[in-house]
Amino acid sequence: MSRRVLAIGGGEMKNGDTLEIDAYIAEEAKKRAGERRACGLFLPTASHDCMPYYNTFHKVYTGKFGIKTDVALVCGREPDPAKMREKFDRADFLYVGGGNTVFMLETWKQTGLLSFIEEAYARGVLLAGLSAGAICWFEKMYSDSVVEGEYQMYDGLGWLEGKISPHYDERMLDFDAIVLYNRWRAWGLENGSALEFVDGKAERSLSSGGRVWKLDGSDGTKVVKTAF
Repeated sequence: MSRRVLAIGGGEMKNGDTLEIDAYIAEEAKKRAGERRACGLFLPTASHDCMPYYNTFHKVYTGKFGIKTDVALVCGREPDPAKMREKFDRADFLYVGGGNTVFMLETWKQTGLLSFIEEAYARGVLLAGLSAGAICWFEKMYSDSVVEGEYQMYDGLGWLEGKISPHYDERMLDFDAIVLYNRWRAWGLENGSALEFVDGKAERSLSSGGRVWKLDGSDGTKVVKTAF
């Protein structure tokens, strides 16, 4: 099975900012489910398991698309491995919410949730995520995880090659300066945009009003930007 990641740059799901992208995720889940009712598993770890966030996810994916939803809660608790496996086995896609990316990755590792996510990825379950849930898969990610409003580069999981910033329309100048200083090639995902990777390669972009940019600062004089 192909390993798939759909990285969403940002936007408020409750306001419909990512609705076209959500519709694509729902359609892909239904294809995977076949005659079954498709199920989406929400991972709100980055928001410290914020239940109103899950309620929004449920309202959109069940209310608009008829997808059954479930939630994986691990913050401040020791998850039951058998029950967690059942949740992951039922899922036709995972949706990783936004928030504190560094906290999320540390919590995944400490609680064993990361192994469930890795197994789902290996068997072809679509990994979708917004902001923190978009950038965590990459080698390097631009985030304000430690001090809110102070953005730095952090190590991601490294499942996907490259460097990335979500909310690129809000962070363009600062992120461009980092890309140029380091002579990097990187990705900039605007709010309302998404980038899909299949087996580690960027395959397509999706838009709910935003754009995906390939950034190239390798010549050290300017950042060349190409819409993907």
